[in-house]
Amino acid sequence: MRALNAVTVAIVVLMVLPLLVVAPLSFSSSSLLSLPIPGWSLRWYAAFFNDPRWLAATRTSFLVGGLTVLVAAPLGTLAALGLHFGRFPGRRLVLAALVAPVVTPSVITGLAMYLAFGRVGLTSTLTGLVIAHAVLGAPYTVAAVLAGLQGFDPALLLAARGLGATAGSAFRRVLAPLLAPSIGAGAVFAFAVSFDELAITLFLAGPEQQTLPRQMFSGLRETLSPTLAAAACILGLFSLALLGLWQAVRGRDAGSDGLHE
Repeated sequence: MRALNAVTVAIVVLMVLPLLVVAPLSFSSSSLLSLPIPGWSLRWYAAFFNDPRWLAATRTSFLVGGLTVLVAAPLGTLAALGLHFGRFPGRRLVLAALVAPVVTPSVITGLAMYLAFGRVGLTSTLTGLVIAHAVLGAPYTVAAVLAGLQGFDPALLLAARGLGATAGSAFRRVLAPLLAPSIGAGAVFAFAVSFDELAITLFLAGPEQQTLPRQMFSGLRETLSPTLAAAACILGLFSLALLGLWQAVRGRDAGSDGLHE
C-alpha cells in the first residue's frame, strides 16, 4: 500500500510540476517568458481581465460547459439505468460504444464529427459544439451512475411499487435521491472535460465559439505573452476548484452510503 501511495504522489507531482513553473511567469514584470523573472507584477492578470477577447472566451467556455452538462447528465443517467436494469443482447457492446469517445484520440474523434456534422449543418454552430462535448462528457456520467447503482437494492423500488407508487414516482422519490451524488459527480466531470477540450473545438467551432483553450492556442501561435501564463494559472485554479467540488460530492455519496448501511 505504501508503494502504491508513493507512486500516486509521484504521478501527482509530475502532473502539477509544469504548473509550478508557469505560475512565476504569470507574475513576471517582463514581457518575455523567461526565467528567472526580473520582478513581480500583476500586470498580466490585469491584462487578462481587461481584454475583451479573454473575457469573451471565458464566458463561452462556461456557456458551452453548462449546456454540455444539461445534455450529458440526463442522457448519461438514462444510459446507465438502461445498462444496469436492462437485460438485452449486446449490452457489453453498447457500453463499449458509449466509452469509445473517451479512449479514442481527440483528433480522430474531431475529424469524424467534422465530417458527420458537416452533412447536417452543425459545424461552426453552438449546437454542434455542445453535442460534440456532450458525446465526450456523457461516458463519465454513465460510469459515475453505474458505480452508484452497484450498491442499490432493487427491492426498494419493488417496495415502493407495492405501496402504490407509480414507476415515475418511485424513481423520483427512491432512486433519484440515492443517485444524486453520482449524477453530480458525473456532471462535474462532464463540465471539466468540456471546459478543457481543444482538439474537437478546433474542428467544429466557428468564429463565435472562441473558448478559453482555443483562445490560449491562438495566443500561443500569434503572440507568446505572459498573459498566457496567467490564463493557464486561472484555468489550473478552476480545475482545482472542480476537483474540490468532486471531492465534496464524493464525500456526500460516501456519507449517504454509510447512512443507508
